[in-house]
Amino acid sequence: MTAVTDEDHGKGKSRGDSGEKPDGAKGGREDGRWDDGLIARRAAAAAARDADEPVPVLAPADDDAEPQVEAYAPADGPLPARLDALRELVGLSRARLDRDTLAEAGRVLDEAAARQRLSSRHTVVAVAGATGSGKSTLFNALAGAPISDTGLRRPTTSQPIACSWTDGAAGLLDRLAVPGRLRRRPHPGPAAFDEALQGLVLVDLPDHDSAAIEHRDQVDRVLALVDAVIWVVDPEKYADAALHERYLRPLAGHAEVTFVVLNQTDRLPGEAADLVLDDLRRLLDEDGIALGEHGEPGATVMSLSALTGDGVPELREMIGRFVSDRTAATRRLSADVDAAAARLRKVYVAQGRPGLGERAREEFADRLAEAVGAAAAGQAAEREWRRNASRACGTPWLRLWRWYENRGLPGSLDRLGQALTPPEEELTARQRVEQAVRIVADDAADGLPGPWAQAVREAAFTGAQGLPEALDELAVKAGAPGAAKRGGGTETGKGKSAVDRLGGRPPKPPRPKWWPAAVLAQASMTLLQIFGGLWLVGQIIGVLEPGLVTPALIMLGGVVGGPLVEWACAAAIRGPARRYGQDAERRLREAAAGCGRARVLDPVAAELVRYREVRERYVTVTEFSTTGR
Repeated sequence: MTAVTDEDHGKGKSRGDSGEKPDGAKGGREDGRWDDGLIARRAAAAAARDADEPVPVLAPADDDAEPQVEAYAPADGPLPARLDALRELVGLSRARLDRDTLAEAGRVLDEAAARQRLSSRHTVVAVAGATGSGKSTLFNALAGAPISDTGLRRPTTSQPIACSWTDGAAGLLDRLAVPGRLRRRPHPGPAAFDEALQGLVLVDLPDHDSAAIEHRDQVDRVLALVDAVIWVVDPEKYADAALHERYLRPLAGHAEVTFVVLNQTDRLPGEAADLVLDDLRRLLDEDGIALGEHGEPGATVMSLSALTGDGVPELREMIGRFVSDRTAATRRLSADVDAAAARLRKVYVAQGRPGLGERAREEFADRLAEAVGAAAAGQAAEREWRRNASRACGTPWLRLWRWYENRGLPGSLDRLGQALTPPEEELTARQRVEQAVRIVADDAADGLPGPWAQAVREAAFTGAQGLPEALDELAVKAGAPGAAKRGGGTETGKGKSAVDRLGGRPPKPPRPKWWPAAVLAQASMTLLQIFGGLWLVGQIIGVLEPGLVTPALIMLGGVVGGPLVEWACAAAIRGPARRYGQDAERRLREAAAGCGRARVLDPVAAELVRYREVRERYVTVTEFSTTGR
């Protein structure tokens, strides 16, 4: 129930169950009408013998009483599994959620462990109510003796007073910090020896609306620890907002361990008691409290008069069935787990199906490939293949002309195969990488609760540190356009440019097997041109016999054959050059995707797996909810 620190835990331990009276007091009341000590029991026994009545035997409550403590043994059910799941949930979430968010769940686990170490034979029921509601009168009526003071002075009850029907409840009362001098036993009589009430520990609380702050604090503290509570309301203040807003509404999930009693019905004429009771049920329904009607689980609501005794036997019978069932503590703990899980719902339940789908992964790889210039690298590789083919298979005169055009230009296409990337393009590439990381992080975190979405984004951004430099290194190795500029001076490049690391030129593509034949054919065409030209020169200077047709035809064959060989080679290399460029683009794309997967996607996936683990634990916690939360 209400989470309040039990600062008095462990204080005021009783000796036995009845406790000692300070300074040799003769009884629990100054008038001596009743006392729970040894003298009072002997006096009661003597009075019974004088009246020729059988004397019931009570369990000893003095210092020599043997503590009949039984370890808590919850019935078979989902509660142990739910507590284990909640404990694992808190453990897995400590690194992702703040301490305040997990505080209520931690308190529930602590209180559950404390309750399970104590007696399972006892059911602790608190009697709570407002000033003047008659809760102390009802407490005395159930105990069969004036244990708790009643009167017109307010507040009458200043500290919790406990009445235990059987021995072995000392640990429970220590947990409630009930002083030994305020621990009682019921008066010998029918109420004390009711078999159904054996194991009941009834606690009378101070007024929850007391003007004394310490009284309200005690109410909150004890309500957080008892197994069940009886709320006593009167016809005047049954609709009090303080009661409904501070206690009943927040404790709506504890309906199965809640009794709401309309007291002082003797003050209501005719059918007014039924009308007030119906209005009380309506208010409870608005508070979200399920009412136990027609055999359904929920809160018990009834009317009675503690002063006249009307309805008290019925309440005692209900409490007897409730106590003899011995499931109140389990129900209370289960309701506490439900309440803690309801508070944690916003940090564990996602909207939709968050995660990294195949489409998001592919789009991330495409963005990295675009940032690293995979397509441009493939095109450059294809051009380089074609350029090498033209060098090997082209005519010598065309190659000489190209050499003349590119001589003395250190950044020429013949040396690097491409122009260097300007600084603004380098900045754009880095921005593309950052944008790709941001988009994939947002996609993965979409729908996640706030703390887990933040953890996913942090994992992505932390892993992305150094990703642009790593992609630059991949581009440099692949000879991608702009890689020499982007790679220079980075940590991975160790201050060297791409030209230095690659020996001044990008890696050359392999040559097909038919290239030697093409080179030989081109050389033959060149020789034919030279031979025909020399033959004609010899005829012109008179060294050889005249005859222009044959040398002209030979020279013409070489002149025409050279371009034809070059054209044939260019046509033959289109397919291999395109495949070579596509293969270079694919390799760079896969390398960039692998780098992004290792640095970004894998850490993000690990966070999502962690979230799924805690989500499974949360489902286990809420799967067997007894309150429907």
